[in-house]
Amino acid sequence: MATTNPLQFIQQVRSEVAKVVWPSRREVMLTTIMVFIMAALCATFFSLIDLAIRTGLTAIVGS
Repeated sequence: MATTNPLQFIQQVRSEVAKVVWPSRREVMLTTIMVFIMAALCATFFSLIDLAIRTGLTAIVGS
């Protein structure tokens, strides 16, 4: 494995970071909102499934 000195490493890191395409503020906001919406939908779905299973088991066991 080739070794580089710290100065070369920093230069390589800076050149790679310059290639990164950063998302716009609007893209970040939209994806954040989508994540929150999907998390809420998943939480609601699994809560309803849990309620249905609990109700079914309670009816079967009779407790």
